[in-house]
Amino acid sequence: MKTLLVCASVSHGNTRRVAEAMAGVLDARVVTPQDAAGGGLVGYDLVGFGSGVFAQRMHPDLLAFARALPTSSGRAFVFATSGLPEPAFTPYTRPLVRLLESRGYAVEDTFTCRAFDTWGPFRLIGGINRRRPDAGDLAAARAFAARLAR
Repeated sequence: MKTLLVCASVSHGNTRRVAEAMAGVLDARVVTPQDAAGGGLVGYDLVGFGSGVFAQRMHPDLLAFARALPTSSGRAFVFATSGLPEPAFTPYTRPLVRLLESRGYAVEDTFTCRAFDTWGPFRLIGGINRRRPDAGDLAAARAFAARLAR
């Protein structure tokens, strides 16, 4: 199975670390949305789309990339890292999942974990979740990827 992970990781490298853990299981490449632009998804059986969360939203570069995708019948998944837990009533992964589904992707699942965050008021106290994603988070990311590989 040929797999690609499109990852926008800009603040502390949290999401990139999660993507690389998944990529190790899926034997996948990890690229930025800019690197994948221009038909970079052709020929992949499974594509992961991930970013850190900024003000309860996925990174704008990843969302813009997804909006520009041609219609596909491929498989996809979404992953994210954030300082705060994903609210059940308004998951921040939902808009990207819906966008990908509108482009024809079968979104199989989502993965989220907590991560070091220095956004806004958290900066004043040195950030939250300083040691995350930790070994447990990366193990969970690898287990998630293994389920997708089946």
